[in-house]
Amino acid sequence: MPAPRRLVVEADGGSRGNPGPAGYGAVVLDPDGAQTLAEAAEYIGVATNNVAEYKGLIAGLKAAKALFPDVPVQVHVRMDSKLVVEQMSGRWKIKHPDMKPLAAEAASILPASSVTYEWIPRNENKHADRLANEAMDAGRRGRQWEPSSSTAALDSPRPTPAAADPAGPPGDPVAGAAKVRAALAAARPASAAPQVGWGVAADLGAPATFFLLRHGETALTPEKRFSGSGGSDPELSAAGRHQAACAAEAFAARGTVQEIISSPLRRCRETAAAVADRLGLEVRIEDGLRETDFGAWEGLTFAEVRERHGADLTAWLGSADTAPTGGGESFAEVADRVSAARDRLIARCAGRTALLVTHVTPIKTLVRLALGAPPESLFRMELSPASVSTVAYYADGNPSLRLLNDTSHLR
Repeated sequence: MPAPRRLVVEADGGSRGNPGPAGYGAVVLDPDGAQTLAEAAEYIGVATNNVAEYKGLIAGLKAAKALFPDVPVQVHVRMDSKLVVEQMSGRWKIKHPDMKPLAAEAASILPASSVTYEWIPRNENKHADRLANEAMDAGRRGRQWEPSSSTAALDSPRPTPAAADPAGPPGDPVAGAAKVRAALAAARPASAAPQVGWGVAADLGAPATFFLLRHGETALTPEKRFSGSGGSDPELSAAGRHQAACAAEAFAARGTVQEIISSPLRRCRETAAAVADRLGLEVRIEDGLRETDFGAWEGLTFAEVRERHGADLTAWLGSADTAPTGGGESFAEVADRVSAARDRLIARCAGRTALLVTHVTPIKTLVRLALGAPPESLFRMELSPASVSTVAYYADGNPSLRLLNDTSHLR
């Protein structure tokens, strides 16, 4: 038996809406990653990011097999999807029913001993990412991606030599893709044709999607004491650490978070760290996400504030411009700070999904601003410890509230 041909597959997938119009991209490279042997991409209609990423993996493995049908291949897969890499490596369980058949299909293409997996940062997966976006762009026009229009190699950090590979097919992604397309077409159902006409959602581009995670409990939380940014900086309690771990598992299973951003306060940093450790990401600090400064009310219960500062409390409840006793922040001041942070983060995370770990008032403020609701709506929302809310921000300036106070991961 001939020695196995060693190949690298890089794959990615994306969804503009999650779920929304989706596509995948995959590239087959030589072992050094210096030569592109084949590219594959496809618009797959409405799907989630995770489905698109699995589809990209499947296409990449099929492409590698199709290039060398008569010799064994040894494939090293590189993807920026922690979910796909960990599930296909057998380290994470596959719980979502949509993922199980896709994972099974991917596992059936080549022997398990012939495939290894590696997670890479998103900026090292630009070639496949560009292919996926080209596929989604083609789908928006009612077409399928064509290899002749590929510009994906422009985003690749590696050189792509024009010379042919003497040990295999030409080092030409167009020629390689023709061979791959023939292999993929036989397995593609007719229903995979791109959606056209009224069935296609308006293409506003992929939004900046923010998961808003309230920190886990501290010792002050069950006692319902004011706990802002002007008093002590409490750590998570045992219950809070458990809540953070549950949130981490939930976001790992979801597999869509690409960046984690936290308030500078300790309870948020500890919650964010639990998720970051599970997802293999770093935590970026955003000062604008800190909790309100409650001034002299820090550490007091509502009843204690009513007893000691009754007139000030009544004024605070009646006006967003009134600050707590002792030089705290008004809700209007918090809204200015939070909206400025929001705008910075939207620009930073355009088209991506980020987890914002923050506090009650910033989350309620983001929700209120997304809905265009008045300031008094802050007192009409419930936000439990370690709850998740979601807001997406589209390129036309319109936000979309998708979830509020979800605690299902804690049950």
